[in-house]
Parts: sequence; structure tokens; C-alpha cells
Amino acid sequence: MKKLFVTTALCAALPFGAFAQDKPDTLKVGMTTFLTGSASVFGVPARDAMDLMVASLNEAGGINGVPVEVIYIDEGAGAEALTSEFRRVSGEAEVMLSAISSGNCQTLAPLAEDLQVPNLMWDCGTQRIFEENDYKYVFRTQANATAEMMAAVVYLLKMKPDFQTIAVVNQDYAWGRDSWDIFSTALKAMKPEVEVLGEFFPKFGSPDFSTEISRLQALRPDVILSTSWGGDLDTFVQQAFQRGLMNSSTFVLPLAESSLERLGSSLPAGHVVGARGDHYFLHPERRDDEDFKTFVSDFKESTGSIPIYSVFHAAQALEAMKAAYARAIEENGTEWPTEDQLLAAFEGLEFQAYGRPITLREDNQGIEAQLMGMSVQSGDYPFATLEDIMIFDGAQLLPPVGETSIEWIKGLDASFPDSVEAASYDN
Repeated sequence: MKKLFVTTALCAALPFGAFAQDKPDTLKVGMTTFLTGSASVFGVPARDAMDLMVASLNEAGGINGVPVEVIYIDEGAGAEALTSEFRRVSGEAEVMLSAISSGNCQTLAPLAEDLQVPNLMWDCGTQRIFEENDYKYVFRTQANATAEMMAAVVYLLKMKPDFQTIAVVNQDYAWGRDSWDIFSTALKAMKPEVEVLGEFFPKFGSPDFSTEISRLQALRPDVILSTSWGGDLDTFVQQAFQRGLMNSSTFVLPLAESSLERLGSSLPAGHVVGARGDHYFLHPERRDDEDFKTFVSDFKESTGSIPIYSVFHAAQALEAMKAAYARAIEENGTEWPTEDQLLAAFEGLEFQAYGRPITLREDNQGIEAQLMGMSVQSGDYPFATLEDIMIFDGAQLLPPVGETSIEWIKGLDASFPDSVEAASYDN
């Protein structure tokens, strides 16, 4: 943001609240998302949603009369190009939205802090960001891996309490390793008798899972966990379905809400599906609300597809940014906030997009409800939908501020699943 210099004489003549910046002609926002590569099935819908939402926002007058312009950065271009583009775009933008990949967030969060640009982590999951560092300029507008994995564990223990063995197939990078660390630590605390039969970490973007599937068919675990996402998850599930693996093991797929439509009939009934928040185009608490119905309809009309959780996460980031500007403008009695005023407005911010309301904790971590369900091929759609839905209170799935996830989880026991508040729905 521009810095403001006001002479003493002029200060005396200005009313309270005028000590702020002039309105810019345009509010420029930088957003990283996967536009190429296997993860583009996840990143492109988020971009398309942002375009729709920003067009609607600008048609309604923008933010306090200022139109918003989004500059996109392709996360699929590689780490060096991403970092370079982030530096370049942050020189123009007042706010940055990054990133999808947990590995990229671990790189860009400290970079945003160094560059002193407000950055909303709009989708990445790694819990390490705020557990290992304190940030002034970085905020997360959704949950992290801890809440997402804890919801999956709790749901599994409620729905399939008698399983005895498990195996994991996760992408070999920060998200895949960290999410399994959380999930497996939670299992040891809540159901220590479960035996881990295999741990497989194929390369990110792998096109072939035949080796892992063959090993799993020999091991025959009761449960197979995969926190993979995007093209990797689609490929793994499709190949597992084709070889009959899904008939012998229950799959737990905490990120599979984003793959339902693409998988079609390849995801049969009876497998655990998560939504990385309470994101679902048939959200049982929101589907009859006019704003929700309009958004889903407009997105389907524009793209030909249902909105997935990356779309809903993009909506949350935009709503958080709008709410922070509105709060900063109102609380400071100004036409446009300074950077410090904007940063202060993010502290403890409450906002809502197309799920339950979200609050930013004092460590800048978002508290977000978590939706889990079982896949069912009902025939209403040419792909699996969800039944036996539970929506968990997100605050109960996170460690207290100042505690690390792993140490907090180690202190839990078998009573924890019953202590977590959950609303249940048939479909």
C-alpha cells in the first residue's frame, strides 16, 4: 500500500478518520493456483469461481466503490517460477492469496512476511505454518490438516469402529507426509490396537499406481487411507476400482469431495469421503439458501461442473478479504484503510461464504467446520454423492493456540470421538 505523509498544518484541518490512504483506482489481488499439470483439475475451477465472484462483486460496486482485479500465478510452473512471480505480483497487489500446495505455502508464507504483503492462505493444509512460526502478514481462511484429518479419524471410528488393519497411499511431499503423521498419531491415541500394514508414498503426479495396488491386494487391509487430491487421487481410485481393490477394503478419502464428479461410477458405495471443510454442493444446512443455490447454479452454468471444495475455499478467501476491508473502513471511519488498519481487521475476523461461519483465531488460523460422509451411487447423479453426513465443530478438532498438533493428539484417548460435537444428516 502507498504510505501517507501529512503535514502538521494539514493534520489540524482534517477530521478524525481522514488519516488514511486515498482510494486506489483498482484493488489488485494476486492469486496462486494450479493452472497446468495434474492439479489443474483442482486449481482451474478455483480460478473460474474467482472470476465469477469478482465480476459479481464489481458489478455491485466493488469494495467501497473500488473494483477488484485478480492477477493469477500458475503454481504448476514450478517452485522457482512461482517464487519469482509471487515477488513480481506482490509489488503490484495489495493482497495475495496463496497457495494450494502445502509445499508452496511453506515457501510463500515467510516470503510474504519478508515482503510485508498481506497474504491469505486460501487452500493449503499443512498445520506447520502457524505452529512453527508467528506471522503478522499471513492468515489462513480455512482449516488445516489437523482439523481435516481429525474429522476423518473421528468419522471412521464412529462409522467403522471394528476395523483392525490399515494402509496408506499418500503423495510424497509435505501434505502427504504431514497428514499421515496426524492421522496415524490419532489412531495410536484412540485405537492403539490397529495395525499399519503398509505405508506407500508415490511421487506427486504419478500416473501409475499398479505397484501399490498389487501390494495392497496382497496385504488386504480393512482400511486404505489416501489424502491425495486432484489428478493423483482420481488416477489412484480409478485404477483401484478397475482392479477390484475397493471391494475388499474401505477407502478413507478425506479430500475426495473434489473428485466425485470426475470419478463417476469409479467410486462405489460405502467409502468415506471428506470435504476439507463443510464444502458440498448438496450441503444439508445450506442447499436451500438462495445465495447458495444461486452460486451453485451460476457456477454449473458457467463451467458445466459442480463446485468443489477448492471453489468454496476461493469463495472464503474473497469473503474474508471483503469482510476485513469493510471492518477496517468502518472501524477507522475512512474511505480506504492503511495496511496496518487492514491487518488489524483480520485479527479475530468472522466471515461466511457458502458453508458455516468461519473465525480467525489469535494465531491467524481459521476455524472451519468439517463435513464427512459415505459414498453412495443413488442414481440421482452420474457420480457418487454422500449419505450418513456428519458436520463437526471445527474448534474441537484443533489444538489450543500455542500447542503443536502432534503433541496435543498424543494426549487424547478413545473417549475423544464421543466428545466432538457433530450434526448428523441422512443425505
